[in-house]
Amino acid sequence: MDFTGATSRTTGEPALVIDGLTTWIRQDEAIVHAVDGVNLSIASGETVGLVGESGSGKSMTAMSIMRLLPPRGAIVAGSVRLLGQELTTLNERGMRRVRGNDIAMVFQDPLTSLNPTMSVEDQIVEAVRLHKRVGRREAQRRALEVLDLVRVPNPKERLRSYPHQLSGGLRQRVMIAIALACGPRVLIADEPTTALDVTIQAQILDLIDSLKRQLSMAVLLITHDLGVVAGRADHVRVMYAGRIVEQAPVEELFTHTHHPYSEALLRSIPQEGDNKLVPLFTIPGQPPDLTQAHTCCVFADRCRYVQADCREFTPLLAPKSGHGYACFHPVGSGADPSPRAEAIATA
Repeated sequence: MDFTGATSRTTGEPALVIDGLTTWIRQDEAIVHAVDGVNLSIASGETVGLVGESGSGKSMTAMSIMRLLPPRGAIVAGSVRLLGQELTTLNERGMRRVRGNDIAMVFQDPLTSLNPTMSVEDQIVEAVRLHKRVGRREAQRRALEVLDLVRVPNPKERLRSYPHQLSGGLRQRVMIAIALACGPRVLIADEPTTALDVTIQAQILDLIDSLKRQLSMAVLLITHDLGVVAGRADHVRVMYAGRIVEQAPVEELFTHTHHPYSEALLRSIPQEGDNKLVPLFTIPGQPPDLTQAHTCCVFADRCRYVQADCREFTPLLAPKSGHGYACFHPVGSGADPSPRAEAIATA
């Protein structure tokens, strides 16, 4: 049995392509503009880091890709192409064939994502049999195989365990094993190490990186911490208020940061040798209200470089030599200002 995704691998384009993705969540008296025109692509064997504070739209972007939005959430514009197949127009039956088969997701908290009433073996077997139409014995062999793949010690014994009998690190490995059971081409890892201690965090991130190379997967790594993507991602997209505000190869972004929000995120990372008596840097203010239409720079109210034009026009994300940023007054010498969206100027 071929435990790789069923969709054709010869599309000639990146494994995942997102173009102008826009997602709204309707409330009784307002609409939350949760994802606002996001563009990104991920090639096989590549990791893209999606970074931003809580509430910036990272997880909602992932849920939009997976079509797992809340009841009043909807994709209102844009395109999501997985291995050349458009996902935004698929019906629910079609999406059920795609989820877990061609694209899979690892969630933040495995204890709430795993079924407490089922053994590890039964949860992996269920996923395999749902997508691959194999007998239970073959699915059991696959369960043992993927537990070994994600380096669970004593995998035969762990197959009979229930989630509450495992440590946090082992539960996260089981979550990854379930995600990999059918050989997806794209893996979305949404804050996969948030609830783990530093040592286990490093192990899980190393594991995802190793599996990406071994299986030639495209990986979308979602995190609030720019330090997590350093040395692990190939490209970084910095997200704020539902928009991508800076994008670049990872080394370029760390060495030539141009958007003030990216600079602020970097400053908030604790450094070795920091004076422990000095409070950690925090970004002043609060993210904007996403129920309001924004016709200016969304970061203006929290930015230390803000000027009058920032409150009158919207800066456009205009990539130049692979490095794009939406800012009229970018950080660093030699950085050109972004073009204006004058059509929606408030003046």
